[in-house]
Amino acid sequence: QVQLVESGGGLVQPGGSLRLSCAASGSIFSIAVMGWYRQTPGKQRELVAAITSGGSTNYADSVKGRFSISRDSAKNTVYLQMNSLKPEDTAVYYCNTRYYRGSLLGPLSDAWGQGTQVTDSS
Repeated sequence: QVQLVESGGGLVQPGGSLRLSCAASGSIFSIAVMGWYRQTPGKQRELVAAITSGGSTNYADSVKGRFSISRDSAKNTVYLQMNSLKPEDTAVYYCNTRYYRGSLLGPLSDAWGQGTQVTDSS
């Protein structure tokens, strides 16, 4: 089993900052990608930010310049630093990883965290 444990969500005022963390554990041979998605009720889950094992990053247009994703490879942990938060950032944020279990030539497996609520309000 592979588990992703998220933390750091909460209530913050517009313009404030929050830092999310996600730690992966279990039968992971090598992580290919870790990232953050978010979802509001009745809407499609969307990619917020992702980072590869090599350090390459990708961001949704709506968060570029405000959010920053980073990793601690030794701990299989990914972080999302969220600055200049806006009301439209309110959502449940989910951690995701795509990883190899057997070898680097095998198929990728996928795992999701339970989600952490981020609420931006005045």
